[in-house]
Amino acid sequence: MHRPRWGVALLSVTLVTAAAAVATGGAALAAAAASFGSSFETDDPQPTWTDTVDAAAGSDGVDGNLTVGMPGSLRGHVTAVAVNAEPISNEGGGNLNDGDPATKWLVDTPTSWAQYTLDAPAEVIKYALTSANDAPERDPRDWTLQGSADGTTWTTVDTQTGQAFTARFQTKTYTVADPASFPIYRLTITGHPSGNLTQLADLELADANVTPPPAGPMQSRIGRGPGSSPTAKAGVGYTGLRAFQIAGRHTAEGRGHSANKVFDVDVAVTADTELSYLVLPEFNREDLSNPATYTAVDLAFTDGTFLSELKAVDQNGIVVSAAAQGASQTLYTGQWNKRTARIGEVAAGKTVDRILIAYDKPSGPTAFRAWYDDIALAEVPAPRPKEHLSEYAETRRGTQSSGDFSRGNNFPATAVPHGFNFWTPVTNAGTTNWLYEYHRQNNAANRPTLQAFSASHQPSPWMGDRQTFQVMPSAANGVPDAGRANRALAFGHENEVAKPYYYGVTFDNGIKTELAPTDHAALFEFTFTGDSSNLILDNVNNNAGLTVDAANRTVSGWSDVNSGGLSAGWTRMFMYATVDAPVTASGMLPTGNRPSTGYLKFDTTRNKTVRMRIATSLISVEQARHNLDLEIAADATLASVRDQAQALWDAKMRTVEVEGASADQLTTLYSNLYRLFLYPNSGFENTGSAAQPVYKHTVQSAVTSPASTPTQTGAPVKDGKVYLNNGFWDTYRTTWPAYSLLTPGQAGEMVDGFVQQFRDGGWISRWSAPGYANLMVGTSSDVAFADAYLKGVPGIDAETAYRAAVRNATVAPPNANVGRKGLASSIFKRYTPSDATGEAMSWAMDGYINDYGIANMAEALAKKGGPKAKEYAEQAEYFRNRAQNYVTMFDPSVDFFQGKDSAGAWRNPPSTYDPRVWGYDYTETDGWNMAFHVPQDGQGLANLYGGRDGLAKKLDKFFATPETATFYGSYGGPIHEMYEARDVRMGQYGHSN
Repeated sequence: MHRPRWGVALLSVTLVTAAAAVATGGAALAAAAASFGSSFETDDPQPTWTDTVDAAAGSDGVDGNLTVGMPGSLRGHVTAVAVNAEPISNEGGGNLNDGDPATKWLVDTPTSWAQYTLDAPAEVIKYALTSANDAPERDPRDWTLQGSADGTTWTTVDTQTGQAFTARFQTKTYTVADPASFPIYRLTITGHPSGNLTQLADLELADANVTPPPAGPMQSRIGRGPGSSPTAKAGVGYTGLRAFQIAGRHTAEGRGHSANKVFDVDVAVTADTELSYLVLPEFNREDLSNPATYTAVDLAFTDGTFLSELKAVDQNGIVVSAAAQGASQTLYTGQWNKRTARIGEVAAGKTVDRILIAYDKPSGPTAFRAWYDDIALAEVPAPRPKEHLSEYAETRRGTQSSGDFSRGNNFPATAVPHGFNFWTPVTNAGTTNWLYEYHRQNNAANRPTLQAFSASHQPSPWMGDRQTFQVMPSAANGVPDAGRANRALAFGHENEVAKPYYYGVTFDNGIKTELAPTDHAALFEFTFTGDSSNLILDNVNNNAGLTVDAANRTVSGWSDVNSGGLSAGWTRMFMYATVDAPVTASGMLPTGNRPSTGYLKFDTTRNKTVRMRIATSLISVEQARHNLDLEIAADATLASVRDQAQALWDAKMRTVEVEGASADQLTTLYSNLYRLFLYPNSGFENTGSAAQPVYKHTVQSAVTSPASTPTQTGAPVKDGKVYLNNGFWDTYRTTWPAYSLLTPGQAGEMVDGFVQQFRDGGWISRWSAPGYANLMVGTSSDVAFADAYLKGVPGIDAETAYRAAVRNATVAPPNANVGRKGLASSIFKRYTPSDATGEAMSWAMDGYINDYGIANMAEALAKKGGPKAKEYAEQAEYFRNRAQNYVTMFDPSVDFFQGKDSAGAWRNPPSTYDPRVWGYDYTETDGWNMAFHVPQDGQGLANLYGGRDGLAKKLDKFFATPETATFYGSYGGPIHEMYEARDVRMGQYGHSN
């Protein structure tokens, strides 16, 4: 049975104001309030109206009876849902009846059951099961449906065995074999394909009553919040436990619109009045036009005008109206979007009479649902230019991410540019992946909590963190509890400052933590509120050691924390720290069974502040102490360390200055520059003095990690500077050209820092995290460094960099962690065969790009003359010819690049080839996104498509073919890149890769 599919929809809120000064005089205007706000919590202002269309704004072509399901659906008659188990709180039984296949019930018992209680007995004649988002081995295969009058005695009405779901989010409908009338129904699942888990997205019951309900107004009411989101906690608001939803069916073929009134207010608009709100439009699987994004808050003024008529714009320059917001395609579905608008610019002197939420889409039919939270009207002074460009940077930009959807996959790292360490707050102190999930790792009141402040070296959440150390303040009177959930402290973002050079947060209990970084060290300042205070010292797991010397007020230790194989080459990190207050008690803490957990207690009766200076080293504890002495003096202040770090960031930010940008655009620009200059990272240390530095580094250019002592590394320590934390497949065409353009001197040092890996270990990492991680395709340092050299970047050991690239291109690697896969075959066949390695075509295509870079570098070296000039010239010709071999991967029968085996047989014939299918030959993408992967030869690419006009037509079709995130290919289910490409809404274009 066909039925609409749900994700998240978008709304619009309408605020109605009036020019009170004109209509009723200045006295009335003065009496109006200056602000209004509601997060829809019980102690907030409550909506004045529910499901009520504003008469002046009107409604047409919209029906509020949003019935998602089959004819006769009993979804609205389910009064209680019970299940045998709910191991994960946001994947509980309630999701079965929400009509949203993006949510699911997950259970870890061999036999599982889900039970519905109805508001009255009903004779179920049909029922439907919907498969969940991933892991088909968890789908129900065998089950019984039973009915009961009392929940004790059960009658079987239907039995199914051997059932199979062939797709994700697939709904299968079954006719009940022996229908009878019952108030309680139970589905008992007795088998699934494999594994220990069972999951189900939806269970729907239906009776014979197919009479549709009468039409009604668009729904607008308080609810528990969206049922699912890849980047937010489900079943709550953005803040607090509740949110406000609009929902309905767009019944008209043409325009459908409705503006429902929500709040009766009396707010005077001044020149500085700002409207702000958060909106989460649900995704409709049946309609990729994203109908729920056609929503906005509107204001009705007392003079009869509406904000949507006044052309006020949000922070992105988009008109604040439901129609304009949807047409702009700037709202993400399934995710919270913040909107702010300085309405005083168009409505100063008016008075807001009503706040509305509107839906307005030019075409239908369709269905929509959207959620709102934190609607506010307030006077906000216009932003003024900041004294330092680095002040615009916001390190939390891009942190609203997860493994299901990346908005940047960042964490609020406080560091110096390309620094040795990061220092960050963490919401989950037991993970090496997503460290700061303020949007999901919230407490029962939906308040974000921190479990620690950590030294970090995470290159990306996918690669994982390593070499960590954690500290957390505690107000416990006795011995503090080191349990992560118990020690966690709640906070709000209004009490948090996250800058590249400084992080500070005041927790709900009044404790304040601040920190400022140097290259190898940091200064923490903890401000307590009570008379007895603590610092809990900990780590991610047991792979660490800790020594507390209370008499000398010092802490030292080591960390072997790593993320496994992707942290290839990691070595032991050492730590040394001092505190400036007498330690009244200390010791190790058994809670959590982590041998690295201890504490320091302080008498804070008179002095509430405790400062901790801390430094790290990859060489030894003694070197960590030396790094601390070099970088943070005993009398240093938080302000002095902060200012020094800020000066370093200002120097980077000054490389780009713009005119005419809005405050939000400046925040975006300089936050992006912060992220650019955060990586790659130094891996070297000064073993000399500040006046006469001697730089050495611990060798991490390896696959395995050597044994070390509690105070000294067992790895080789060599002269020189090394850099690490970089995945060249991601960065060769993005960050490296920017480094060459903006900071060429630093770029040269960093290039040579990666060439040092070649000197140390014989290869340059494909993904340095820190050593030779076996991940991604292509040896793209080849083209990145060639490009830097050709742009005149100084300080590059060009001949050694060239030799490293030639080794990548011509020597079969000793293991899968280095070099080019499939090279033993591709060097002779001119392409990488699909039976030589996985993702062979992607290996080949990136190989051609890197060969082109090598050819250009060889040509430049030849022009310099010298005894190797002829050799370089010959090699330039050789590699340039190799770079043209991309044509061997082009299949003219399908008009796309695709893989082929050693015999030359294409992976798919024209009858089965589909460029929308992900995986197989294509690394994290599909055939469409590889159709133009020849940046080294634009004319040659055009020739394959019949010339420039043919290439233009191919591009037009590329941008006109929607990405649906349903052609899973070899991935077997959706991956985050699919959703990210779909939500770009530019056809097949996948910006995230």
